[in-house]
Amino acid sequence: MKKILMLGTGGTIACKRGDSGLKPLLTSTELLSYVPDAKHFCQADSIQILNIDSTNMQPKHWLIIAKAIESHYDDYDGFVICHGTDTMAYTAAALSYLIQNSQKPIVITGAQKPIDMENTDARTNLFDSLCFASDDRAHGVTIVFDGKAIAGTRGKKVRTKSYNAFSSINFPYIATIQDGHVIFYLDDKKTYSGELQIYQDLNPNVALMKLIPSMGANALDYMAEHYDAVIIESFGVGGLPSYDSGDFYNAIEKWISLGKTVVMTTQVTNEGSNMSVYEVGHSIKKEFGLLEAYDMTLEATVTKLMWILGHTQDQETIREMFYHTVNRDILWKA
Repeated sequence: MKKILMLGTGGTIACKRGDSGLKPLLTSTELLSYVPDAKHFCQADSIQILNIDSTNMQPKHWLIIAKAIESHYDDYDGFVICHGTDTMAYTAAALSYLIQNSQKPIVITGAQKPIDMENTDARTNLFDSLCFASDDRAHGVTIVFDGKAIAGTRGKKVRTKSYNAFSSINFPYIATIQDGHVIFYLDDKKTYSGELQIYQDLNPNVALMKLIPSMGANALDYMAEHYDAVIIESFGVGGLPSYDSGDFYNAIEKWISLGKTVVMTTQVTNEGSNMSVYEVGHSIKKEFGLLEAYDMTLEATVTKLMWILGHTQDQETIREMFYHTVNRDILWKA
């Protein structure tokens, strides 16, 4: 029987209603009490490492979670992290970079409604997560939600209220979980043979700029003084406005002259970017050698940059690390 450690971090799954709305109050031990049937396939222990609304999740908390898993890694066969849904995709991506080549499953789950409510998805999601974490074929960082297992770098919250809140972006689901049975679509554990690597360094100085029509580049100038990298969410397959003022060109030139990192991505959820298609993307990418996220999710792009910049400021090394595939995060590169 597999030994699974459940880590409580708060979130809706652990909430109770207070005077000002839902607040995470239930402990990890209390959460486990709602899935007694899990004892038929695993021995589950629990520890409480955080108890926060996931809106308050920060890079320092990702490091706490990674450290907790590292401390108990040799003692358990798998891990389940109960987490709020709002930043779950960021945490799953961050842990994918902080804990690499894990032959043991690290599962992140949560719920749209608290576990103590009569009508809730919480008990099913927690049971499914323990079931998936107990499967011999499971490995690496994965989101389990609404009966689906999603690679940790490919998850995105796409609905605010519905139980099917998460989708796998530009990548198939790893597996589905139905009535205690795990059906794998990607059974590839044997192909991952690298040595386990657990990191404890992140650089949170990464900014995001979302373009809208008529926006100027003043925000980029401000960000250059306060951040080490910026991700620009452009339109369609990717490009930058070529206004008569040339302000975007000048702003990018400033970033590059300062030795800082610029990554282009798209606001469109599916199918990724390709800046070579249109002149507004091709010219500026070629001149400045901008990085491009291609089929990566925004959550993976943000957290991968934080992980990379926690280790180096050398632009060539940043480029090499950014385009190196980790936990299925980037598969298409021009």
